[in-house]
Amino acid sequence: MFTALAHPLRREILRRMLAQKRETSPRDLAVGLSEPLSALSYHVRVLAECDAVKLVRTKQIRGSTQHFYRPAIKLEWARLALAAPEQRTRKRKKNRPGDENR
Repeated sequence: MFTALAHPLRREILRRMLAQKRETSPRDLAVGLSEPLSALSYHVRVLAECDAVKLVRTKQIRGSTQHFYRPAIKLEWARLALAAPEQRTRKRKKNRPGDENR
């Protein structure tokens, strides 16, 4: 579960899936998050490997298979972590010679 929650996009995917309370596909998530389908599909696969989401059905659409998932988070600490507001961290700039004069 730590792996599932390690990436901010995966946390956002799980938050959206929990809020929707229905099955959803990586395609639907990609549209809603304005992310490429390939990136969303990868992250949903990682979530499935970590048992954070569960494949509930597939559907044939124009020669391809669309997968539909539901959140499967049973650990209370993971649900609490997703409910907490996202904190952004600032990246520190590396000191370069002469920076102290700027």
